[in-house]
Amino acid sequence: MLDGHVLLGWLSSCALLGLLACAPRPSAAYFGLTGNEPLTILPLTSEVEEAAVKAHYKVCDRLKLEKKQRRMCRRDPGVAETLVEAISMSALECQYQFRFERWNCTLEGRYRASLLKRGFKETAFLYAISSAGLTHAMAKACSAGRMERCTCDEAPDLENREAWQWGGCGDNLKYSNKFVKEFLGRKPNKDLRARVDFHNNLVGMKVIKAGVETTCKCHGVSGSCTVRTCWRQLSPFHEIGKQLKQKYETSLKVGSTTNEATGEGDISPPKKSIPGHSDQIPRTTDLVYIDDSPSFCLMSRYSPGTSGRKCYKDKNCDSICCGRGHNTQSRVVTRPCQCQVRWCCYVECKQCTQREEVYTCKD
Repeated sequence: MLDGHVLLGWLSSCALLGLLACAPRPSAAYFGLTGNEPLTILPLTSEVEEAAVKAHYKVCDRLKLEKKQRRMCRRDPGVAETLVEAISMSALECQYQFRFERWNCTLEGRYRASLLKRGFKETAFLYAISSAGLTHAMAKACSAGRMERCTCDEAPDLENREAWQWGGCGDNLKYSNKFVKEFLGRKPNKDLRARVDFHNNLVGMKVIKAGVETTCKCHGVSGSCTVRTCWRQLSPFHEIGKQLKQKYETSLKVGSTTNEATGEGDISPPKKSIPGHSDQIPRTTDLVYIDDSPSFCLMSRYSPGTSGRKCYKDKNCDSICCGRGHNTQSRVVTRPCQCQVRWCCYVECKQCTQREEVYTCKD
């Protein structure tokens, strides 16, 4: 099943796990999370510990993983929680990045299953955002103390190391990368689609690695910087999603060639030149695909289409509505306005009523 098909296992499990939905809508709460919220650890009795073990085994079983993946999930109680977090985080970010597009990352059952059977550029994004989500969530879980097999990143490789004192609790990308690569399985060498999926998984992981920053704080008398405490920190996942969306926009269509020396298949530009497609040799950081995407305008096996979709006049109605035009509705809404911070600790707002127009695509 695997060789890059881990995404299918993750997303097909969402309903079973009782998440808000397989692809929940982005919310302010999601973007308010920093990943550094305090973790409350309660003392456990033997009965509670046994129940916790059974609970995390149950989650691992519900994730529909391969035998090796299920074993990796079960060996550390924090893995199941991290997998569920990665699913939700990846789906939310996908929907946020594509909220103004014809395909708005619709991941309901039948659409998801059909999409994952094809090698569209949208599928490439799904594989990349999923592997990035797991890599990010795992590194954060280590530094948050939610894992038994890893902790903070404690192996810095900084220039002028003598001038810095390592401290803080860095996100453990080293352990996370090792775990995710083992979880995804070995690189396939024959089937083009499997190689493409594996390639796009690695792109997601590389974007995470490229976004690691060194954060430092100064310590000393009267604010002097006699000692610096530094740690590695991952970029916010929203920034990762933005970069992967840019890679989606410049993704390359590929074909397959055989390496005569090794007999293994290689990803390469299509054999026949295709109008509108680049003959550029894909880099290891490029998203790649093998099938041209449908228009996503009308309901199909891949999406519900854009009929009734909300759009924004003079911004994306023409594109999303696919030339069918849009309906305009007027409604009255009441929102907080003229808000002021009152001493000491609350915000006072007035309620303002205004009329606004809502645009939706025609059938």
